[in-house]
Amino acid sequence: MVVAIVAGEGDLPVEIARRLTDLGEPPVIYSFRDSLGPLSKYALEVVPLPRLDLAGTLRDMESRGVQRVYLAGVVPKTLLYQPAMLDHRAKELVEGLSERDDHSLLGAVVRAFEEVGIEVGSYKELIGDLLAPLGHIGGPEPFPWQVADVEYGVFVASRLVGLSFGQTVVVHRRSVVAVEAMEGTDAALLRAGSLCRGGTVVKMMRLDQDERYDIPTVGPNTLRRMASASLKCLAVEAGRTIILDPTVFVELARREGISVLGVSGCPSS
Repeated sequence: MVVAIVAGEGDLPVEIARRLTDLGEPPVIYSFRDSLGPLSKYALEVVPLPRLDLAGTLRDMESRGVQRVYLAGVVPKTLLYQPAMLDHRAKELVEGLSERDDHSLLGAVVRAFEEVGIEVGSYKELIGDLLAPLGHIGGPEPFPWQVADVEYGVFVASRLVGLSFGQTVVVHRRSVVAVEAMEGTDAALLRAGSLCRGGTVVKMMRLDQDERYDIPTVGPNTLRRMASASLKCLAVEAGRTIILDPTVFVELARREGISVLGVSGCPSS
């Protein structure tokens, strides 16, 4: 079987490509990345994507006999506001949506692949061992006020994620400090750090989010950015959040003094 990855930024596409290669299915990489880095050594072939050329990408995949594609990594949503970065098919796709939130956009892209007979694969099946467990994961045990902040953050996030924003919420002493929107997690963390010290980060996932391609992800870089922003507690949804490089992650949480917890999602999320 010919498999492919549409790869944005971050470490998740690298881990998926590594595991596919270990299974004897090195992927064709369609790359939105500024630099391939370690991803290149797992690629059967690399196809750079300097813009969102949906029609050209579909044609290329069909010509190569791609049967399954994985969607992984960060692609800035700000591309929507740069018409020169979108081909005619991508523009038609966007203009045809009544709502242009992440959930709707990704769903439309998935349908475009499926319409030409290309399966969108579930990377959860490849990296199930990296899903966050329930309970204390790393770093010091949280203080009672941090536990209260986690509970409050889950309450807030579970009411926002259904609207396709607020996947990451930062709270401090039961006050909302920052909510992630189009700017992405990293920018939201830095903004929170500019407003308070010692905040708690909560990451959640909407109930109907497609787990084939859109699972929240954290890793050592998440903790590094939290440390630089003086954020001291991280709560992620157990079973629905990927923890990349978990050994390094846990050691870094200990070294930076960041409490990390796996929590249950609110039923209304």
